[in-house]
Amino acid sequence: MLTHPTLEELKALGLTGMAEALAEQLDDSSARELRFEDRLAQLVDRERRHRETRRYRNRLRQAQLRLDVRIEDVDYSAGRGLDRSLIEYLATNRWIRDGRNLLVTGASGCGKSFFACALGEKACRANLAVRYYRVPRLLEVLAIARADGSYMRLLKKLAKADLLILDDWGLAAMTDQQRRDLLEVLDDRCGRAATLVTSQFPVGEWHGLIGEATVADAILDRLIHGAYRIELQGESMRKRYARADGDSGNGAEETAETGA
Repeated sequence: MLTHPTLEELKALGLTGMAEALAEQLDDSSARELRFEDRLAQLVDRERRHRETRRYRNRLRQAQLRLDVRIEDVDYSAGRGLDRSLIEYLATNRWIRDGRNLLVTGASGCGKSFFACALGEKACRANLAVRYYRVPRLLEVLAIARADGSYMRLLKKLAKADLLILDDWGLAAMTDQQRRDLLEVLDDRCGRAATLVTSQFPVGEWHGLIGEATVADAILDRLIHGAYRIELQGESMRKRYARADGDSGNGAEETAETGA
């Protein structure tokens, strides 16, 4: 008699997971044989898992990761320069909680964005706040924010992220204002939040890419000190997957894009 009102009350209270589990119990004759405590435990467990899933989806939506990939799918092929123990450590998210940085370098197509997005997804699973930007796009967003008066609000948003992913570092020369904007972002995070940077260029070339010695020193001091590094080697993963797919169609490049 109270079935319908109870379900509606659970939904009204925002207990969607419990409501779904209760509806399933009511349709399952075997559930009636369970003790009250066991049935209640099932409802509570479903609500917990429902909330965890909702938080995870919200974290992913906010992160705006470029690729839908997982760290468990990493390709440890010989010749890639991968240290399995380091990857497994990074997958624990402890480096993020410790506010350490990670620098991933390697040639175009070798899987840098894969690693960045895979680690970002793993952080989302741990309910950590992640933000992903290609560096050229971030510089555009900062310029727009400066023009419309939302600059300080954007800086605070970036500073609050547990992990900030900066993909495609060094693709284009930076203006003086862009250098200073980037320094502001990194200064807010230095020593307290993790930043992951990917680049086609070796770290030793970054100073010249930034373009102004004093600001470059300040930026790199905040990025490089104590940072973990992954230097990907070997052939382009895009080419490898394209060969594996042969003439299977236009999906080959898309598949290669998501393979590390």
